[in-house]
Amino acid sequence: MTTSVMGIDGEVAAVIQDRVGGDAAVDGRRETRAERADRNFNELLQELRVAQTGVQILFAFLLTLPFTDGFGKINSEQRVVYLVTLIATALATSCLIAPVSQHRILFRRRQKPEIVNRAGRLALAGLAFLLVAVIGSVYLIFDVVVGVRAAGVVAGMIAAWFVLIWYVQPLLQRRALPRTGVPRVSGGSDR
Repeated sequence: MTTSVMGIDGEVAAVIQDRVGGDAAVDGRRETRAERADRNFNELLQELRVAQTGVQILFAFLLTLPFTDGFGKINSEQRVVYLVTLIATALATSCLIAPVSQHRILFRRRQKPEIVNRAGRLALAGLAFLLVAVIGSVYLIFDVVVGVRAAGVVAGMIAAWFVLIWYVQPLLQRRALPRTGVPRVSGGSDR
């Protein structure tokens, strides 16, 4: 079944419905709901690989830090920042790796669209935890090296920058785009 829907550029895009009744595309792609879910999952996994690399490097750094000679010299407030940062990194790691585990467990159970939707939400949660971890790491290092005031200023500026480029800018761009009104599988790229 094909239904016409006005596209973003004023073109008519085909919405193809597969046998299970899911929409296929409003962007002109001729793919079934399952094909779209597969593509979105693959794109999401590529995005997660980028985030996982950063999380792994940060986690490795944080895990080795207590075993260095200078770690014993940090004060109790710095220890709290360290522990919060370590927990945020562990939570980011769990969220960014969870889609792989869930896919393996639910493999061949016809759950791909649901996995993609859940994976998209986990990726956003993982990025939020990663944001906390990066800011905590920067704060801790600046606090130890130059003091708490500089740490607060620099960590605050970096937090603002991350929020701007990770959340504000894409949300503003999303808000400016016309809505198609047709639900689709999320969690990955729409193009």
